Amino acid sequence: MSQVDLTNCENEPIRIPGRVQSHGFLIAIDKKLQICFCSENVEAFLGITANVLLGKNAESLDDFVDEGEQLSEIVKQVVQFNNRDISKIGNAYRILVKGTPLNVIINPTEEYFLLEFEPELSNLEGDLQQMVGRSLSEILGDKQLDKLLSNTAEQVKQIIHYDRVMVYKFHDDGHGEVVAEAKNNDLGSWMGLHYPASDIPKQARDLYKQNLVRLIADVHAEPAAILTNVDGKTGISLDLTPSALRAVSPIHIQYLKNMGVASSFSVSILDQDKLWGLIACHNYSPRFINFNQRESAKLVGQVLSSAISFRQQEEDQHRMQRSRAVVEQLTRNLLRNVPVEDALIKQDATLAEVVNCSGAALFYENQFYTVGSIPDNAFLEKLIVWLDERVEANIYTTNNLSGQFEEAKDYVKNASGLLACRLSREMDEYMLWFRPEVITTVTWAGNPDKPVEVDSKGMSHISPRNSFEAWTQDVKNTSESWRKSDVDTVLLLRDEVNFSVNRKATELRMLNEKLREAYAELDTFSYTISHDLKNPLTAIKSYSQLISSRFELEPQMKSMMDRIEGNVFKMQEMIDEVLNYSRIGQAKLKVKAINMQKLLDELRRDLLVAHRTTNVQLKIENTPEIHGDETMVLQVFSNLVGNAVKYSGKAEQPTVTVNGEVLNEHTVQYSIADNGIGIDKADQEQIFELFSRSRNANSFEGSGVGLAIVKRIIEKHHGRVWVDSEAGKGATFHVAFRRYPATDNMN
Repeated sequence: MSQVDLTNCENEPIRIPGRVQSHGFLIAIDKKLQICFCSENVEAFLGITANVLLGKNAESLDDFVDEGEQLSEIVKQVVQFNNRDISKIGNAYRILVKGTPLNVIINPTEEYFLLEFEPELSNLEGDLQQMVGRSLSEILGDKQLDKLLSNTAEQVKQIIHYDRVMVYKFHDDGHGEVVAEAKNNDLGSWMGLHYPASDIPKQARDLYKQNLVRLIADVHAEPAAILTNVDGKTGISLDLTPSALRAVSPIHIQYLKNMGVASSFSVSILDQDKLWGLIACHNYSPRFINFNQRESAKLVGQVLSSAISFRQQEEDQHRMQRSRAVVEQLTRNLLRNVPVEDALIKQDATLAEVVNCSGAALFYENQFYTVGSIPDNAFLEKLIVWLDERVEANIYTTNNLSGQFEEAKDYVKNASGLLACRLSREMDEYMLWFRPEVITTVTWAGNPDKPVEVDSKGMSHISPRNSFEAWTQDVKNTSESWRKSDVDTVLLLRDEVNFSVNRKATELRMLNEKLREAYAELDTFSYTISHDLKNPLTAIKSYSQLISSRFELEPQMKSMMDRIEGNVFKMQEMIDEVLNYSRIGQAKLKVKAINMQKLLDELRRDLLVAHRTTNVQLKIENTPEIHGDETMVLQVFSNLVGNAVKYSGKAEQPTVTVNGEVLNEHTVQYSIADNGIGIDKADQEQIFELFSRSRNANSFEGSGVGLAIVKRIIEKHHGRVWVDSEAGKGATFHVAFRRYPATDNMN
């Protein structure tokens, strides 16, 4: 199979064709006024060959124009005022050559000045100024866009008398559509026909933004080559971007011939800096229109451009007003003390209302939060990876996602269109909006796929279409296009979200600073407890022991001294527990896999020795391993199992059971059950608070610190602790630990 060259349209050297249209001639001079280039057909106008002019000074041109004409002075003035007086650039200057009036149009390029000579007269008649004034008045009177476009086509037809005048609108993918038309009665209508983007390639569309008018006077006329005597240069070295006479691409000439068109003229329609469309004019016989007539048509095009821009801005403003009301509500949500995801997804106003869409998603802190009809998370994860790898810009829009991202082909019903806004490149965070598929039937002017021709070398080339008969096609996998107002609204919201995130980060930094200050104060507090409070207790204990040993005390007094020593011991124990509680928050976890069977066996031996008078049965059943800090985990079970033994000590047969189970891949849960005094429902909420005890525990020794320590340790392990109990029916404490690999940093 031969290879198809799809680039022959896009890569044509349309700015440097090396030729000019033959209804005029071109001379190019450098900044020293030396003639460097000349079109070969100059002889037909001046009676001398190009070789005679090349290398001469521009003053020599005065020898070939009628007496009294000062062409060289005009040229000098334009060169002198270039970049200072823009009004002298691109204007037409009238001169006489052998009694024939010609217009000289002078335009600068980077190296040269282009002098283009063309007839002043054309085959159009009428009061041009009056026609233009009447046309502008008619156009400005239209309020509806379709009538405005239709009237513009009619007015331009009256000015230039072409057989067919169309308003041709470019769609986002570059293809065009005839949206208004004025034509001779004997011609068929092209209204509503679509033309593929390849009919007017991107480089040609870019050129239309620079040259607002373009005339092809006769497609059958042979263009004239450009000659030069500059060393190392040829005719195609000359940049003809601003040229009115610039020759036409042979492919486009053949395209027009295939349509039966002999002459074409176009006026660019701009919306701000974007090519909105063209006023495209066809004539079925050769027709030249002069500079003034082209400028008049250009003026009409500029008025139309302004009217379209105004209407577009007005429509975008209405859209923006509606969308901004939602953005303002979301901003208020963000200012409240709620997480970013809740502010954007779970309030009365949501991301999905910011722009017209089927659904929206927020990818924030490695989590998806969605609203509306959108693809599943598995697809969204792949989409985020694709955006990170393929899209550099912070904003990305498409109305044909499946054409860009293969994975989207299965999700066209609710994700044919995508607007993606990157919140953070470092964190790969996004806001995403999706649009559903809109199936449309498009009527093309012929098959939009250009025919392929094979050249003598076996290389296949795309050639201009020969058939322009209506050809319909169902366009699928596309959505409604995104508008500039949609993008502007999303960018506004992005700024608000980032401001909120930064504000919350600042608040977090301030809280962390306060936390550091609190820890410093806690260290001071701990020192005060250990030093200033323990020292007096040590003295009290020492003196009481001294009195007991040196004096013969009466039994009652001896009992009092024993109580003093016992309370001193309790006070020291309570101080140690409070210190322990205060240090847990600052301690760093040393995570490891803990052998719970070994830990609980050792704990059981210690507890049975300490409580040997209670005759308790301490049962240890399943003991799955826990990942955590072994010292802290031991504290948890020492408190919980110790409490169970203590508070069941008065039961007829004290029984404590410890059992663990793996609930799922993320959680290990242990329960410590006893048949002791139980805990009243009213006390269960507060027993994990510091110095808090249940009301039925007053007859048992305790400080009210142990369960607070348990809760703090469990929370530090990202786990959970709770109790099931009723007064007089025993208690079951549950502790749930998250299953972490031992290498994880849990701090």
